[in-house]
Order: sequence, then structure tokens, then C-alpha cells
Amino acid sequence: MGRNRVTLADVAKRAGLSKTAASMVLNGREGTRLSAEAHQRVFAAAEELGYRPNVAARSLRTRKTATIAFVSDIVATTRFAGGLIRGALDAARERDHVLLITETQGDAAFEQYAIEAILDRQVDGVIYAAMATRRLAVPPAILSGPVVLLNATSAEKLPCVLPDDERAGVTVAETLLGHGHRDRIALIGRNRQKERDPEISLAAEARLRGIRATLAAAGVKLLSETFCPEWLPEHGYTATRALLGRPERPTAIICMNDRLAFGAYQALGEAGLTIPNDISVISFDDDPTASWLRPRLSTAALPHEQMGRRAVELLLDGEAESPSFVPMPLRRRRSVGPPAGSPWVAPHD
Repeated sequence: MGRNRVTLADVAKRAGLSKTAASMVLNGREGTRLSAEAHQRVFAAAEELGYRPNVAARSLRTRKTATIAFVSDIVATTRFAGGLIRGALDAARERDHVLLITETQGDAAFEQYAIEAILDRQVDGVIYAAMATRRLAVPPAILSGPVVLLNATSAEKLPCVLPDDERAGVTVAETLLGHGHRDRIALIGRNRQKERDPEISLAAEARLRGIRATLAAAGVKLLSETFCPEWLPEHGYTATRALLGRPERPTAIICMNDRLAFGAYQALGEAGLTIPNDISVISFDDDPTASWLRPRLSTAALPHEQMGRRAVELLLDGEAESPSFVPMPLRRRRSVGPPAGSPWVAPHD
């Protein structure tokens, strides 16, 4: 038989105060005229007795449960985006909140069940997350309370947190310009479906917009733009081989993601070319493979932990502008250098 639960009355008795006074101290309510010594007695008594507040009773009184729901499609079991959950967990813990996590795997029936189960627990709000940055349809059931979209937007114009892909495109282009690349920059990874359908991707069009605007401002045109059916290594490999067969070889290649860059590395290696001495390569995402490639790949990192953290802050505070864009820092590694034979002295990274 377990020991009896310690009550607020027990704490008050140990501290030599009324139950009301002890409650006001433990709940941090303003207006108490108790001395600092009395406050210390209450906290000491609570610690000595192992007192834990009755969360259910408190939630009935405050209509708050200090619980946040995190609903995702396939984020939870994806190593690549696990930072979304880590950032949200850390931010929730710092605010004395608990995160309830469920993953739907794209199953609409299970999603409905999971959402109903979460709402039955009277959560204070819902973070609805997507693996790929895209526009999604939000289940009507969660619209009855506070909602923040993570890595996604919606037709309902809900508060959302997104990576700043356009600014990342600017940074990638500026990096090549800063190393002296001008008239022979190639891009691989154009994809009309990703660029035109926001329900598939918001990143593609934004990255392309940042790249083009920055190069245009410098009076530079892309040497070529290669379309790929998917952003996968095999398509990066095929696109790079095609580039190398052109009469004018590029001095630098921008890949729309790191998996394309992985394929580009293989094609360049087979052709006997070195990175960055012959051709520079730069990319987006900071996939775990980026730091294992040789040379290590320079890439604009998806800021997953910061995004998860921002989503919790936006849900609890509700004051930030929406959409809330989180910067994608450039991981400056060894895959970018000046064009071969150029007198240009590259800036120190």
C-alpha cells in the first residue's frame, strides 16, 4: 500500500501558516503580505514533505494544463528533422510545460483519433508540424484553440514558423560572388512541381528567388539551370554529368539540396575533377551527410531546433509576427573556393 499523498494542508501545517497563505506562496500570487522568512518556510516545508501540486485541480481553476500538443506527419521518426522536436521540448521545459507528441504517418483516420485524444486532455495549444516545408490542410478539430504551424502554412493564415529559404538563397549566391565566381555559375535542381505547387514545397521557389535576385543585382546570369525529377543523389549525379559535357564548364554549382550535391560529388570525382580547385559546390539543408563528404560541403542549414523553440514561444506568447522566419545559417566548409586560375583572393571563411 502506497503512502498517502501530501496535501497543501500538510505543507501549511508544517510551515505554521493557513492553507490560503501557503497556496498563495506556492502559486506565486501577488499581494501576499507575508515576510520573506514565511515564504522560505513554505518552500522548505513543500520540499521536505515532497509536496506536488494537484495539476487537475489547478487546471480546473486556471483553465490551463501546462500541456502542449505536438502533432506531425512524419517528423518524429525522421532523423533529419528531429531537431524540431528537440527545440520544442527544450522551450516547453523552460516554460514549465509538457509536450505531448503524436505522429500520424499521413493516416487521416489515425490523425483524427490522435487529435481527439489530445483535445480530450485539455491541452493549452497545438503545434501542427510538417516534415517538408509546404502549405497543408489543417484539421478543423484543432482550430477551436491556439494553433501554431511549424514548417508549414495554411489557407487559414494561422501563425506559422518557417525557415527563411529566400534569405538562404541570397546567402548562397553572395558566397559564390564573394569568392570571385561570376559568369559560369550553374544550378541543378529546378523542378516545376516543387516550384509551382505550395502543397508540395515552399522551399524551392523561395530559394530560387533569393539566388536569382542576388545574382541579378550583381549583373550575373546563371550559366545553366538543370531540371531534376526529384532532389535525390542519382539526379544530382546525372545533372552534373550533363553539365560536364557542355562546351563551357561551370566554375561553381549550386545544388537545391544536399542530396543532389552528394550525387554531384560522385560525378565530379569520376571525371577526375577536384572540389573546390576545379569546381566549387554549395547547397542547402545541412543534411548529416554534408559534414561527411570530402571536402565537407558548404550548405545553408535548416534551423530545426530554433524553429521548434520559436513555435512554442509563439504559441504561449502569441505576440510574434506571422509568418515567423528563422534564419538558415551557412555552414562554411571546404567545398567553395575561387575559380580555377583566377587571381581572385577569396575571403577567409
